Amino acid sequence: MPVLVNNLQEKVPVDDQLVDLAKRAAGEVLFLAGGHPDAEVSLVFVDDDYIHRLNREYRGVDRPTDVLSFALQEGEPMPAAGEEILLGDVVISLEMARRQSEEYGHSFEREVAFLIVHGVLHLLGYDHQTEEQRRAMREKEETIMARMGLGR
Repeated sequence: MPVLVNNLQEKVPVDDQLVDLAKRAAGEVLFLAGGHPDAEVSLVFVDDDYIHRLNREYRGVDRPTDVLSFALQEGEPMPAAGEEILLGDVVISLEMARRQSEEYGHSFEREVAFLIVHGVLHLLGYDHQTEEQRRAMREKEETIMARMGLGR
């Protein structure tokens, strides 16, 4: 299960421990939510300006957000995909994660892990458009976070 981490921002320090945590969080989601063990996920760390542009362009929402998921397994199958199973990209604003961790009173690392869990669940088809979907997704998030020792 390859998890690729790319840091495209310089406002929030990213060390090896954060990269390891990010990979572990994505791996836990794939393991506990039924993702294919060989699936590839890309995690991208950005700043507020970058995610603001993406949010405006792809969702029509003119403000920054904390996490965006871009699933590659939706719609028509990609031709000649071969053996690779590319789930998609999860883009996280580390600036927003830092602010939210302070607002919610927990660690920055916990917030980043939660955003990754949330984003990868979206790649696997979880959503929160209805109350039933929201409850199912939240339950899965809490299970994964607890398994990682990052529960509430």
